[in-house]
Amino acid sequence: MSIDLDFADGLAVITINRPDALNALSFQLLHQIGEAIDAVDRSDARALIVTGAGDRAFCAGADIKELMGRSQEDARRGLTLGRQAFAKLDDLRIASIALVNGFSFGGGTELALACTFRLALPEAKFGLPEIKLGLIPGYGGTQRLPRLVGEARAAELILTGRTVDASEALRIGLVNRIVENPGLAAAKAFAAEFTGYSLLAAHSARMAIHRGLQMSLEHGLALETDLATLGFETADADEGMRAFSEKRPARFADR
Repeated sequence: MSIDLDFADGLAVITINRPDALNALSFQLLHQIGEAIDAVDRSDARALIVTGAGDRAFCAGADIKELMGRSQEDARRGLTLGRQAFAKLDDLRIASIALVNGFSFGGGTELALACTFRLALPEAKFGLPEIKLGLIPGYGGTQRLPRLVGEARAAELILTGRTVDASEALRIGLVNRIVENPGLAAAKAFAAEFTGYSLLAAHSARMAIHRGLQMSLEHGLALETDLATLGFETADADEGMRAFSEKRPARFADR
C-alpha cells in the first residue's frame, strides 16, 4: 500500500494507490498523505490533484479493521492523525483538486471536502456512512460539509448516511464540475484555468475565504481589507495593472 506523488507540467499529483481495497485509508496511508502534502508545499508546483488508483474508487474511507477494539486514547490519536493530515490542504500555498473517480465514502469524502475544488467522473458516489456503524465522521466531515452545502443538507447526509451520485453532488454544490474520462486530463485542464495567475494573490484569496468563514461578516471584511492592502505591495499587482493598462497579457512572477 502506498501514496504515489508525481510532478509534471507544473502540477503535483497525489494518488492513493491501494486499488485492491478500494483505496481505503489505513493509518499508514494517512501518515503518507500528510508527508506527500508537505512535499508538495516544498515544491514549485502550481496546483495539486488528489485522486485514487484504478477505476472503481477515489477512496472508500477508513480501514474498518484498524478501527475495531481500540482504546479511547488510540481512537483519539487516529482521528487526530486524519484530521491533521487533511488540514494540511487548508494551509497549502497552492489550490488542490480532488478528482473523484468512483466511490468516495467516509474518510474519502472528507479528503475530497478538504480540497479546494472537487471534480467528479459521472460514476462517482459520495457518502458519510459512519452513522451506520454507530459513529460520526471524524476527519472533518461534520465541519466542512455544512460549510459547503448548508446545515440542513449536511445534517441529512450525515444522519441518514445515504449515498449521493455525481449529478446530485453537483446540484447541491458538493462538487464543482462533472468531467469525463480521461479524468486526469480534465483535472489538468481545470487547473490551467487558474494556475497562470499570481500564486500570491490566489493564496491570499483562499485565506480570505477560508478564514473569513470562521469569523463574523464584520471581521471577515476587515481580514479581506488587510489581505487586499498587502496585495498592492507585490510586484505581481504592479505587473497585473500595468499589463491591463498596456493591453497585454500579464507575466506574473509570484513576487
